[in-house]
Amino acid sequence: MNFPQSKTYLTLALLCFNLVCMAQGQGLSAIPTGLYFSAKKTIAEKTMKSDQYRTLYAALKATDLEEVLDMDGPFTFFAPTDNAFGQFSPEELNSLFKEENKAKLKSLLSYHLVAGHISASKILKALCRGGGRASFTTIQGKKVTATMSGLDIVLTDSLGNKAIITEADNNQSNGVIHQIDRVILPSTM
Repeated sequence: MNFPQSKTYLTLALLCFNLVCMAQGQGLSAIPTGLYFSAKKTIAEKTMKSDQYRTLYAALKATDLEEVLDMDGPFTFFAPTDNAFGQFSPEELNSLFKEENKAKLKSLLSYHLVAGHISASKILKALCRGGGRASFTTIQGKKVTATMSGLDIVLTDSLGNKAIITEADNNQSNGVIHQIDRVILPSTM
């Protein structure tokens, strides 16, 4: 019996096994770069191409933070969706986008950004070590506090407003995005 298709699968399986062995024994640098590639985007590219983050990306662009989120990082971005920005009235949102409020908008967005790659499991470990509370200093300079509510990780801003991480660990080439259901505030708006 001739099984040409089976031979192809066997060859591919052996090639994959070889690559895994090489990677485990010598690290990923041992694998020739032509044999693999990363399809992940930067955080800026991900927000730009997502239908859920149109308002967020417009705000990043207006404050030049999309350039920061296109850099190497790593970053952790607590990313509010378009629905999250719905907590603001259209007038409040339009006001935030005015040139004279650029610093205010940049401060707001910077409050959603933490230096380093903080996965959901790292947040949970920090919660365990902190007796159910963990705080993270944002690049804006103020802290955001994480707690648990049932199975949800909840972020609380300096004013007591709460946001739930609705989608965690969206890994990108320069960090991680955790989608949140509310905009957190560093101070009163």
